[in-house]
Amino acid sequence: MSDLFNLLPRDKNDFERVNDLKDLDKQDLIKLIPELLEWLQDINWPIAREISKLLLTVPEETIPFVIIVLAGEDDVWKEWCLRYFVKKLPAQLIKNLKEELERIAYRPTKGEELEEVHVTAQEILIM
Repeated sequence: MSDLFNLLPRDKNDFERVNDLKDLDKQDLIKLIPELLEWLQDINWPIAREISKLLLTVPEETIPFVIIVLAGEDDVWKEWCLRYFVKKLPAQLIKNLKEELERIAYRPTKGEELEEVHVTAQEILIM
């Protein structure tokens, strides 16, 4: 397992490791989801969008970790997870997030309102 963690990107420009992760066995990639999801904390990091695409190859396994982010207090991270992961999911998988999306869309925290996370959640719910 520790060898797997050596495959994780080391900085926001580590495209070499991101490309190596694309060749990883699906089961091994799943083990790295929590660490990979952290790269969506700032979508402006060069590798962030590539990592979101990588997570979309294991969507069902990533959803539980996205739910944890959505229940947390990092409103910017919530926005990026919704915009660059959840919004790109097939409709049948978005249903797994309905409760969280409805809470954010219709009963947002002050921070979610400030970051307009509730707007993104509303957009996803009407897709």
